[in-house]
Amino acid sequence: MKIEVSEELHRAWPQFRGAAVFATVQNTVYSAELWKRIDEFTALYRAKYTVDSIKEMPAIQATRQAYKKCGKDPSRYRPSSEALCRRILRGIPLYQIDTLVDLINLASIYSGNSIGGFDRDKIQGDRLVLGIGRAGEPYEGIGRGTLNIEGMPVYRDAIGGIGTPTSDHERTKMSIDTTHVLAIMNAYGGSEGLVESVNYMVGLMKEFAEAQDIEIVYFE
Repeated sequence: MKIEVSEELHRAWPQFRGAAVFATVQNTVYSAELWKRIDEFTALYRAKYTVDSIKEMPAIQATRQAYKKCGKDPSRYRPSSEALCRRILRGIPLYQIDTLVDLINLASIYSGNSIGGFDRDKIQGDRLVLGIGRAGEPYEGIGRGTLNIEGMPVYRDAIGGIGTPTSDHERTKMSIDTTHVLAIMNAYGGSEGLVESVNYMVGLMKEFAEAQDIEIVYFE
């Protein structure tokens, strides 16, 4: 599958760098060992940061600035990485969905980058293009209903939008039956730390989702 960045996104935010991880996986409803890891990480994170510290996190701030350049208010439509970080720093536990979603959420907090997690078999065509959402463009966010993606970075397949930093689309979401995953890490702050963050996520996939046939593609 080819993943491309459109000229309109390049013009709005040339610093963008992305990493796509393709893998064959075994999803589970719940992993006690993963949640032990999440709880340990959350405790360390809360000891190190406060809600005000989010202003100092480069990856999160870069995503917010990219939203503004593309035409979206990041305070009304928070990127998922920021929303997750704010959640745990306010003392609220993370959502428990399934192992794939849970480990991607952990990797997102770890990196500060929003990560799209997709069931590869539900993506239409062999090409994804990262562009900017248009007025009235239909989009059903996972658990959010109709989402206004005008002015928001969005990945589109042959049918339409499947992923934004705020929410992925219901059509291509992962489920307990997902065996082929595509996880895209979106580094709006550039390439610094991206390889290390991707390796962290891949390590989680191997340890908790039996990931095999792993392919990593970096793009910009």
